Amino acid sequence: MRFAKYIASKNLNVRAAELTEVLNHFQFVLEQCPVNHPHRATALTNLAWARLQGYILKDLEDIDLTISLFRDALALCPQHHPNYPFYIYHLTEALTRRPTTAASIRETAQLYHELLPLCREGTYLWSIATGDNCIGHVIRECNNLPIDVSDEGIHLRRIVLQLCQLGHQCHLDALAKLAKVLEVRFEQRGSIDDINESIQLRRDAVSLCPEGHPDRGTYLRSLAVALSDCRFNHEGKSHDIDEAISLHEEALLLHPVGHESRDRALSSLGRAILYHFQQCSGVSDINDVNRAINLHRETLMLRPPGHPRRDITFNDLACALVVRYRSVHTGDDLDEAIGLFRESLLHPTQGFPQRIQAASSWVVTAENYCHESALEAYAMCFELLDGHLATRSTTISRREAAAAFYYTRSLPADAASCAVRRENLSKAVELVEQGRGQQWSLASRLRTPLEDLNSTNPLIAKEFLILSNRLSNVQGFTGNADQVTAYRAEKEYRTLTKQWNAVVAEIRNLRGFSRFLLSPSYKELQAAARQGPVIILIASKYSCSAVIVPTAGEPHHVAFPGLALADLEKLKDDFVKAIRHAAGMRQEDPRKELRVLLRTVWKDIMLPIVNTLRHVLKLQEQSRIWLCPTAAFTGIPLHAAHPFRMGTKKGCPEPEECLEDIYICSYTPTLSALIRARQAMKTCAAPTFVAIGQSQPGTGQGTVLATVDSELDDVHKHVPSNVKFTNLSGDEATHAGALEALRCNTWVHLACHGKQDHDQPYNSRFAMRDKPLTLLDIMENNSPQAEFAFLSACHTAAGDKETPDEVIHLAAGLQFSGFKSVIGTLWAVDDAVAKHVVKAFYEHMFEGLKKGVMDCTKAAWALNHATAAVKNKVPLEQRILFIHIGV
Repeated sequence: MRFAKYIASKNLNVRAAELTEVLNHFQFVLEQCPVNHPHRATALTNLAWARLQGYILKDLEDIDLTISLFRDALALCPQHHPNYPFYIYHLTEALTRRPTTAASIRETAQLYHELLPLCREGTYLWSIATGDNCIGHVIRECNNLPIDVSDEGIHLRRIVLQLCQLGHQCHLDALAKLAKVLEVRFEQRGSIDDINESIQLRRDAVSLCPEGHPDRGTYLRSLAVALSDCRFNHEGKSHDIDEAISLHEEALLLHPVGHESRDRALSSLGRAILYHFQQCSGVSDINDVNRAINLHRETLMLRPPGHPRRDITFNDLACALVVRYRSVHTGDDLDEAIGLFRESLLHPTQGFPQRIQAASSWVVTAENYCHESALEAYAMCFELLDGHLATRSTTISRREAAAAFYYTRSLPADAASCAVRRENLSKAVELVEQGRGQQWSLASRLRTPLEDLNSTNPLIAKEFLILSNRLSNVQGFTGNADQVTAYRAEKEYRTLTKQWNAVVAEIRNLRGFSRFLLSPSYKELQAAARQGPVIILIASKYSCSAVIVPTAGEPHHVAFPGLALADLEKLKDDFVKAIRHAAGMRQEDPRKELRVLLRTVWKDIMLPIVNTLRHVLKLQEQSRIWLCPTAAFTGIPLHAAHPFRMGTKKGCPEPEECLEDIYICSYTPTLSALIRARQAMKTCAAPTFVAIGQSQPGTGQGTVLATVDSELDDVHKHVPSNVKFTNLSGDEATHAGALEALRCNTWVHLACHGKQDHDQPYNSRFAMRDKPLTLLDIMENNSPQAEFAFLSACHTAAGDKETPDEVIHLAAGLQFSGFKSVIGTLWAVDDAVAKHVVKAFYEHMFEGLKKGVMDCTKAAWALNHATAAVKNKVPLEQRILFIHIGV
C-alpha cells in the first residue's frame, strides 16, 4: 500500500522507462500473491495505481483493466478494515479518469455515497473526496444525465441530492432534477406519491431562494407547473390551481419585459388560467379565457420562427382558442386553432412524442366539432407514429414506444370511422391499415427492404440504422431545459432529422425502394382480396360498421345502425364469461348462454355482411372470405356466428344455416400481412413435416398433458408417406430444438401448453422441456420457406388487451416469421376433446393424398369441415376456439 499512498500524496511524474519497470515489479509481486494471500488486495492496488499513473501520462491506454484491478482489490477488502475507504476512493479515482458514460457515473456516485459516511470530517481523505474534482465532478455529471424514471435512475438522483446536502453549489439543481424525474414517472404511471414528493422538493428549492435570489422566479414557476399541470390535472382540487396561479403571477413579476425566461412565465400562467376556467365551466368567466389567449399570443411574439418552444405555444394557443369556441362558438377561433395545430406539427425543432400529442389534440378537436380537417389530422398522426417507431431498432423498444401513447389506441378504428362517415371508403381502408398493427407492419416494412438494401447498398443501410438510433435517443429537448440547453438540443434534433430525411429520400431514389417506409395505397392493399373479399370490421366510439374490400372495384360499406362500441365491449366480456362457464359443464349440457351470444353475432354483425356478399357482390357459397377485426371486434368469435333458431315455420323447422355453412372463413391481422404471405408462396421448398409435442414441460410451465403423444401419433398417420416426418417430443422438445425445427421444416404441428402474456405480449410462450419458447424468439427466427403451422395450444390467437389493434399473439408471430397459413386458438384448449378436431382436420387436409403435393391453402377449408364433422364429439366452445389465419 506504501507505493499507492506515495504517488497519491506526491503526484509523482514517472517517465515511461521507469513506469515499465514499476509495472513489471508490481506484476511480479501480484503473481506471488495468489487468490487467498492476505496481501493480494494491496498488490492489486499497487499495480492498478501504477497503471493509472501511466494512463494519466498517456503512456497506457487500457483504463478498463486498471478499473478491473481496483474492483478486485475492493472485493477482497473487508468492510470493517481500516483501509476500506481508501479502496473505495481508489476505484472512484479510476472511474472519473475514464471517458464518462452513464453507467460509470452512476457507479461512481454510488461509491461516493458509500464512502462519505466512512470518512471522518476534516481528515485528508474527506478533503479529497469532497473536493470539486471528486464529488463535485460526479454531481455535475449526474445532473447532465438524461431523464431516467426507472427505480435505479430515481435512486441515483436521491444519492446525488444527499451528496449535495453537504452545501454543494449544485444543491438546487439536484432538487430540481429529482423533482423532474418524479414528475415524469407520475405522468407515466399516475402514482400520486410521486407528484406529492416532487411538489415538496419544489417547495424546498423555493425555500432556498429567498427574496432577491436571481433564480427565485424560475423555481416559483417550476413549483406552480407541478401544482397546475400535474397534480391539479390529476386530482382537480381547486386549492392547487389557486396556489399555482398565485405562484405564476409572482414568477411573472420576477420575469419583466426583456427577461430571457419571460416567455416561459407567460406560457405557464396562460395554461394555469385556462385550467381554472375549464374547472369552473362558467361562461361569465370568459375573460379568463381571453386573458389566457392574450398571454399565449404575447408568448408567441417572444418565440419567433426557429425558437425551440414555438410549437408548444402554437399548441397552447390552439387549445385556448378551442375552449373559447366551445363557449361562444366563434367560427374564426376554430379555424385559427386548426391552423395552429397544423403549424405545430410542421415545426422542425420537436421530437416525435410532442408532435404526436399535438396531432392527437388536432384529431379530438376536429372530431368534436366536425371540422373538415379530421382526415388530415388522422393521417398526420399515423405518419408521426410511424416515424417515431421507425427510429426504434428492436421489436420490444417499438412496443414500449407505442404503448406510451395510450391515448392513440382507438385511433385506427376512429380514423376509419371518420373516413366512412365522409363516404371515403378507400381512405378508410388505407387509414385502418396504416394505424392498425403498426408494429407488425413497420417491422415487416423494415425487415425485407433493409435486408435487400443491405445487399444493394450496405453503406446507406448502415447510415439509416445509425441515424435512426441517434434520432431515437434525442427526440427534441426537455421542457424544463434552460435556454442554452434547449437551443443546443433543438439544433442537434433539427440536424439529425434533416440527415435522416435525406437518407430516406436517397433510399427512395434507389431502384425498387420507392415505397421505403411508406404505407400502401388502396390499390396496393386490394391485392389482399385476390382470393376472396376481406371484411374490415370497424369498432369506434363514433360508429361501428364494416368495409368490404372486394377482388375488384371500390369497397362496400355495411352499416350496423343498432350497434355501439359499448355493445361490442359488453358482448366481448359476455363471451369471456360464457366460455369460462362452459368449461365447467358436462359435454352433453346445452351451452345456452354461448348460443345466445353467437346468435347476436349472427343477427347484428355477420348477417348484414353476408347479405352484401350474396346480393351485391354475388359471392358464391363456399367461397373464401377473410375477417380483419379492429378494437372490440378482436375478442369476438365472428367466424362462429350462428342463428341457432328455436322456432318453427308452418310446422317445419327452419334451416340452421350459419356463417361457416355459407363461406370458408379466415382471419388476417392486416391486409399487408395477407399480401406478404401470398407473395412468399412463390418460393417453394420440398415439404418436411415436424410434430413438436411437450407433455411434461419444465418447472413452472404447466401441468402434465396426457394426450400429447397420442395426438402426435394421430398426426403422423395422416401425413403423406413421401413427406419427411420428424417427431420432436419429450427431452428433445427443448427451446433450442423447437426453434431449429421451426426454422428447418415447412409444416409444423405444435402440441403443448401455450400462454398469452397480457402484460408483456412478446413474452407469450409455448412450454418446452427446459425453458419457454417465446413470441419474441419466434419472430426473430426467420423461416422464409415455412408454409403451415397448427398450434394445438391454449391462447395462441388471443390478442393483447392493452393494444388490441396490434394483434400481438403467437399465431401472428408464426405468420410474421414466415408461415403463410396458421391455425391458432382463441382461448383454453381441452386436450381430451380437442384431439378429435385435430384428427378430423388432418383427415380432410390430406384426404386422398397418399403421395403428392401438400397445399397449405386448403387449411381453412379443412378446418371448416373438421369442426362440422365433430359436432357430436366436441362441445361448442371447443369447436369454435380454432381459427385460421393467412392464405
